[in-house]
Amino acid sequence: MSDQRSPTPMNDDEAAAFAEQVFDRARQGDAEMLGRLLDKGLPANLRNHKGDTLLMLACYHGHLDAVAVLLQHGADAQIANDNGQLPMAGAAFKGDLAMVTLLVEQGVAVDSASTDGRTALMMAAMFNRTAIVDYLLSKGADAQRQDATGVTALGAALAMGAVDTTAQLQALAG
Repeated sequence: MSDQRSPTPMNDDEAAAFAEQVFDRARQGDAEMLGRLLDKGLPANLRNHKGDTLLMLACYHGHLDAVAVLLQHGADAQIANDNGQLPMAGAAFKGDLAMVTLLVEQGVAVDSASTDGRTALMMAAMFNRTAIVDYLLSKGADAQRQDATGVTALGAALAMGAVDTTAQLQALAG
Protein backbone atom coordinates (compact mmCIF):
# COMPACT_ATOMS: atom_id res chain seq x y z
CA MET A 1 0.00 0.00 0.00
CA SER A 2 1.47 3.35 -1.01
CA ASP A 3 1.41 6.46 1.10
CA GLN A 4 -0.88 8.82 -0.89
CA ARG A 5 -0.96 11.94 1.26
CA SER A 6 -2.40 15.15 -0.09
CA PRO A 7 -0.01 18.06 -0.15
CA THR A 8 -0.41 20.39 2.78
CA PRO A 9 -1.90 23.69 1.62
CA MET A 10 0.34 26.74 2.02
CA ASN A 11 -0.59 29.39 4.52
CA ASP A 12 -0.61 33.01 3.39
CA ASP A 13 2.96 33.70 4.55
CA GLU A 14 4.27 30.62 2.73
CA ALA A 15 2.36 31.55 -0.41
CA ALA A 16 3.74 35.10 -0.30
CA ALA A 17 7.29 33.79 0.18
CA PHE A 18 6.87 31.37 -2.73
CA ALA A 19 5.50 34.13 -4.96
CA GLU A 20 8.46 36.36 -4.12
CA GLN A 21 10.83 33.52 -5.06
CA VAL A 22 9.03 33.16 -8.39
CA PHE A 23 9.37 36.89 -9.10
CA ASP A 24 13.07 36.63 -8.21
CA ARG A 25 13.41 33.83 -10.80
CA ALA A 26 12.00 36.22 -13.42
CA ARG A 27 14.32 39.07 -12.31
CA GLN A 28 17.30 36.71 -12.48
CA GLY A 29 16.24 35.18 -15.80
CA ASP A 30 15.94 31.58 -14.65
CA ALA A 31 14.21 30.37 -17.81
CA GLU A 32 14.51 26.70 -16.90
CA MET A 33 12.86 27.08 -13.49
CA LEU A 34 10.17 29.38 -14.87
CA GLY A 35 9.42 26.83 -17.59
CA ARG A 36 9.05 24.04 -15.03
CA LEU A 37 6.78 26.14 -12.84
CA LEU A 38 4.66 27.21 -15.81
CA ASP A 39 4.38 23.59 -16.95
CA LYS A 40 3.04 22.74 -13.48
CA GLY A 41 0.36 25.41 -13.64
CA LEU A 42 1.95 28.65 -12.51
CA PRO A 43 -0.11 31.46 -14.11
CA ALA A 44 1.96 33.06 -16.89
CA ASN A 45 0.50 36.47 -16.05
CA LEU A 46 1.13 36.37 -12.30
CA ARG A 47 1.55 39.92 -10.96
CA ASN A 48 3.37 41.28 -7.93
CA HIS A 49 2.34 44.05 -5.53
CA LYS A 50 3.40 46.68 -8.11
CA GLY A 51 1.41 45.07 -10.89
CA ASP A 52 4.57 43.81 -12.60
CA THR A 53 4.11 40.53 -14.42
CA LEU A 54 6.83 37.93 -14.64
CA LEU A 55 7.25 39.05 -18.26
CA MET A 56 7.73 42.69 -17.26
CA LEU A 57 10.45 41.76 -14.78
CA ALA A 58 12.26 39.43 -17.18
CA CYS A 59 12.10 42.08 -19.94
CA TYR A 60 13.25 44.91 -17.72
CA HIS A 61 16.23 42.88 -16.51
CA GLY A 62 17.19 41.81 -20.05
CA HIS A 63 16.62 38.05 -19.85
CA LEU A 64 15.82 36.94 -23.40
CA ASP A 65 15.50 33.20 -22.63
CA ALA A 66 13.12 33.81 -19.73
CA VAL A 67 11.02 36.16 -21.87
CA ALA A 68 10.84 33.55 -24.65
CA VAL A 69 9.70 30.87 -22.16
CA LEU A 70 7.07 33.17 -20.67
CA LEU A 71 5.72 34.12 -24.10
CA GLN A 72 5.62 30.44 -25.14
CA HIS A 73 3.48 29.80 -22.06
CA GLY A 74 0.99 32.54 -22.94
CA ALA A 75 2.33 35.55 -21.04
CA ASP A 76 0.53 38.68 -22.22
CA ALA A 77 2.89 41.50 -23.25
CA GLN A 78 -0.03 43.95 -23.20
CA ILE A 79 -0.51 43.84 -19.41
CA ALA A 80 0.68 47.14 -17.96
CA ASN A 81 2.01 47.44 -14.43
CA ASP A 82 0.50 49.80 -11.86
CA ASN A 83 2.49 52.66 -13.42
CA GLY A 84 0.89 51.95 -16.80
CA GLN A 85 4.15 50.63 -18.30
CA LEU A 86 4.38 47.78 -20.80
CA PRO A 87 7.29 45.35 -21.23
CA MET A 88 8.08 46.72 -24.73
CA ALA A 89 8.38 50.29 -23.46
CA GLY A 90 10.54 49.09 -20.57
CA ALA A 91 12.91 47.37 -22.99
CA ALA A 92 13.08 50.52 -25.14
CA PHE A 93 13.73 52.66 -22.07
CA LYS A 94 16.58 50.36 -21.06
CA GLY A 95 18.01 50.49 -24.59
CA ASP A 96 17.70 46.74 -25.05
CA LEU A 97 17.43 46.26 -28.82
CA ALA A 98 17.66 42.47 -28.54
CA MET A 99 14.65 42.44 -26.19
CA VAL A 100 12.63 44.80 -28.37
CA THR A 101 13.45 42.59 -31.37
CA LEU A 102 12.42 39.42 -29.53
CA LEU A 103 9.11 40.95 -28.46
CA VAL A 104 8.30 42.13 -31.99
CA GLU A 105 9.33 38.77 -33.48
CA GLN A 106 7.04 37.04 -30.97
CA GLY A 107 4.09 39.08 -32.18
CA VAL A 108 3.98 42.04 -29.82
CA ALA A 109 2.50 45.00 -31.68
CA VAL A 110 5.21 47.50 -32.59
CA ASP A 111 2.96 50.43 -31.60
CA SER A 112 1.79 48.97 -28.29
CA ALA A 113 0.99 51.91 -26.03
CA SER A 114 1.04 52.23 -22.28
CA THR A 115 -1.87 53.81 -20.44
CA ASP A 116 -0.47 57.30 -21.10
CA GLY A 117 -0.33 56.53 -24.82
CA ARG A 118 3.45 56.28 -24.99
CA THR A 119 4.85 53.73 -27.40
CA ALA A 120 8.25 52.04 -27.43
CA LEU A 121 9.23 54.42 -30.26
CA MET A 122 8.48 57.40 -28.03
CA MET A 123 10.49 55.90 -25.16
CA ALA A 124 13.41 55.11 -27.45
CA ALA A 125 13.30 58.63 -28.90
CA MET A 126 13.18 60.24 -25.44
CA PHE A 127 16.27 58.39 -24.28
CA ASN A 128 18.28 58.75 -27.50
CA ARG A 129 18.14 55.03 -28.41
CA THR A 130 18.90 55.43 -32.11
CA ALA A 131 19.22 51.73 -32.96
CA ILE A 132 15.84 51.00 -31.40
CA VAL A 133 14.26 53.95 -33.22
CA ASP A 134 15.66 52.61 -36.52
CA TYR A 135 14.44 49.09 -35.77
CA LEU A 136 10.93 50.12 -34.70
CA LEU A 137 10.53 52.37 -37.73
CA SER A 138 11.69 49.51 -39.99
CA LYS A 139 8.94 47.37 -38.44
CA GLY A 140 6.24 49.93 -39.15
CA ALA A 141 6.12 52.03 -35.98
CA ASP A 142 4.08 55.18 -36.50
CA ALA A 143 6.31 58.22 -35.96
CA GLN A 144 3.25 60.49 -36.07
CA ARG A 145 1.36 58.70 -33.31
CA GLN A 146 0.64 60.89 -30.30
CA ASP A 147 0.56 60.08 -26.61
CA ALA A 148 -2.31 61.17 -24.34
CA THR A 149 -0.93 64.72 -24.23
CA GLY A 150 -0.51 65.00 -28.01
CA VAL A 151 3.26 64.49 -28.07
CA THR A 152 4.86 62.47 -30.89
CA ALA A 153 8.19 60.62 -30.76
CA LEU A 154 9.89 63.70 -32.22
CA GLY A 155 8.27 65.92 -29.60
CA ALA A 156 9.40 63.54 -26.86
CA ALA A 157 12.97 63.55 -28.20
CA LEU A 158 12.99 67.35 -28.39
CA ALA A 159 11.60 67.70 -24.86
CA MET A 160 14.30 65.41 -23.46
CA GLY A 161 17.15 66.97 -25.44
CA ALA A 162 17.84 63.69 -27.22
CA VAL A 163 19.97 65.11 -30.02
CA ASP A 164 20.55 61.99 -32.10
CA THR A 165 16.98 60.71 -32.16
CA THR A 166 15.69 64.24 -32.76
CA ALA A 167 17.87 64.39 -35.91
CA GLN A 168 16.74 60.90 -36.92
CA LEU A 169 13.07 61.74 -36.65
CA GLN A 170 13.44 65.19 -38.22
CA ALA A 171 15.13 63.57 -41.25
CA LEU A 172 12.21 61.20 -41.52
CA ALA A 173 9.71 64.07 -41.42
CA GLY A 174 11.65 66.25 -43.83
